[in-house]
Amino acid sequence: MNYAYWFANIPGLTNRARLRISAAVGAEELFFLSEGSIAKLSGVTPEQAERIVRSRTRPVDAAYHAMCAEGISFVSVEDESYPAKLKQIPDAPYGIYVRGPLPESDRPAVAVVGARMCSEYGRQAAAQLGRKLAERGVCVVSGMARGIDAAGHQGAVDAAGVTCAVLGCGADVCYPKSNRELYRRILERGCVLSEYPPGTPPIAAHFPARNRIIAGLCDMTVVVEARLRSGSLITADCALEQGRDVYAVPGSIYDPLSAGCNDLIRQGAGMISDMDDFVNSIVSERNDICNNEEPEKILLEKEERLVYSCVDLRPKSMEEILSESGIELRELQQILSVLQQRGVIAEIFKNCYIRRN
Repeated sequence: MNYAYWFANIPGLTNRARLRISAAVGAEELFFLSEGSIAKLSGVTPEQAERIVRSRTRPVDAAYHAMCAEGISFVSVEDESYPAKLKQIPDAPYGIYVRGPLPESDRPAVAVVGARMCSEYGRQAAAQLGRKLAERGVCVVSGMARGIDAAGHQGAVDAAGVTCAVLGCGADVCYPKSNRELYRRILERGCVLSEYPPGTPPIAAHFPARNRIIAGLCDMTVVVEARLRSGSLITADCALEQGRDVYAVPGSIYDPLSAGCNDLIRQGAGMISDMDDFVNSIVSERNDICNNEEPEKILLEKEERLVYSCVDLRPKSMEEILSESGIELRELQQILSVLQQRGVIAEIFKNCYIRRN
């Protein structure tokens, strides 16, 4: 049983309550605590303690395995694979549902956000920025909305780069539907994630909350085009509150679509006047990570190749790999450890693996 998945799906608990409880006790230990012991945890109300105990009788294994079969993994703050940048923010989601491999934690990431009803100037700027960042090894993060978000993702996938879409619905729900082809292409090289369980429909209230995740996954946020009151400025505010840098693409003083960006610059945000200079300023500090050269081919031993061939982009348990490879358990554990050290697979949660390359 995945205890973190169970804990994340207990009805009536807020994200803040989950973070507070998980800081005191892990999900697995919590599952076996008595109601009295749970109620003694700091900040836990009797009603919440009762909800936790009552939830133990509600089966979650079937839903969990069905989710994994769809290629969606669940990663909680208790997992080593939880994004390090995201874990640093004060209101990090307790858990995220991920389709596709998460970007490497040491890969630089930039959020590219802006207006849904954007101008052609904004669309081209976002696409060019996404492409140039991706070409230099930077992960492009956005919300897959129409307009600027989609253009930033599109630029990244056109450059065969890594991009990550954060949704305000389930990770298995393509929203808007018109971005279905983009959704598919993002999964070829990157991932789609959400803090909402699979099947969750797009609800207006979810989108402001997801903006903190977009900013939290990144080293900096770039607003390409935005009105004075827009969701993109919420993302910029989240980034500032998280201690991350904010940049903006300037526009005409007569264009309402540029008013939000121009105001950010007036308040002290960095101004992007040259795309190449901006991208170079990012990668110059991370030159060992951000480059566009082909990585050296990693040579694997016969048994390592066999195990690697059993791992794919759908999360697989150690039991599945054991069955497919026919290798003894102790040897398999050693090979999996070696493959993780070489960076070709990742353990996304305990004893469950996914390919990186």
